[in-house]
Amino acid sequence: MKIVLQNLTKIFPSRNKKSGEEVVAVNDFTFEIPDGKLIGLLGPSGCGKSTTLYMISGLQKPTSGKIFFGDDDVTQLSTEKRGIGLVFQNYALYPHMTVLQNILFPLQNLTGADKMPKEKMIERAHGAARLVQIEELLDRKPSELSGGQQQRVAIARALVKMPRVLLLDEPLSNLDARLRLQTREEIRRIQKETGITTVFVTHDQEEAMSISDMIVVMKLGVVQQIGKPQEVYDNPANLFVAKFLGTPPINVFSGRIEAEKLYIGDDCVMDVPGAEAQEVTVGIRPEGFVLSENGPLKCHISNIEVMGRDMSVVSTHPASLNASVRSIIDADHMPGLQQETVRYAIKPHKIFVFAKETEERIRFEVK
Repeated sequence: MKIVLQNLTKIFPSRNKKSGEEVVAVNDFTFEIPDGKLIGLLGPSGCGKSTTLYMISGLQKPTSGKIFFGDDDVTQLSTEKRGIGLVFQNYALYPHMTVLQNILFPLQNLTGADKMPKEKMIERAHGAARLVQIEELLDRKPSELSGGQQQRVAIARALVKMPRVLLLDEPLSNLDARLRLQTREEIRRIQKETGITTVFVTHDQEEAMSISDMIVVMKLGVVQQIGKPQEVYDNPANLFVAKFLGTPPINVFSGRIEAEKLYIGDDCVMDVPGAEAQEVTVGIRPEGFVLSENGPLKCHISNIEVMGRDMSVVSTHPASLNASVRSIIDADHMPGLQQETVRYAIKPHKIFVFAKETEERIRFEVK
């Protein structure tokens, strides 16, 4: 099911009666979610991602704009008539019911032409349980399940109605690190097996990048960039996107462009043909550093963290806007890092230049 968001805007009344300023939670969001794809809505708290999800679900009405499921305008349609499955952060399972009863519950509430015979409902519930691999847990109560198992029950309950659209609101945030990894892999498997168009809300960039076909990066209700995860990581539109994606985070420096050359502090690090002279902000991905005796960027080593095949070199530079500069280097180069300083060449496709005032990307031809 293709989903089209057309100039979607949501404005909430001011919480401060004195100021009277309205809160724009989502601002003119236009996007087409392709049929059968998993889309990650990504951004920090308060960026509007959950509000967007709730408008798609019908739990909140947009202030303006339209929502289409396929060719159907569902903007004013009630939640129960949209054909969605919704999974919340807190699972929202009924504690007095068994797993089977929890999964059956949405089917038991169907009325009219949608009402099913009991045998078909049970068959459908067992099918959903089989899909999320909890068939052996059907007689248990939620209190007898782990967090990961409870989340699977919530997903099975959302899938049992065979929804046109699956909506997941921070579904992994209550799980520990290992369960998060396991459950996100399960969500991706289930989505691929069912082919249901899925919208996944998270503030965790690693989560979004690992399972999404496309990501939408948001800030203060405004879409910053849309694209395939690797494309957005490799080609950020602005400084916010560059800083939000990546673990370890991107290294940020104050810099300047003079005579089509890029300077970080006193170090001339590369040519930037066609770029105008100006003060800039420079971002370098941790994997963008190359050890070089004659490299243009000179840093002072603070610490070296060995991580097996790689090592993280923690250093400082006078122009760094971060507390430290972190570079990921092949561990085979360890013997060459015995001195107090280190010099780097920079991989041209791992360095990004942004206008100091607007923080928008400055593009130039890389030779």
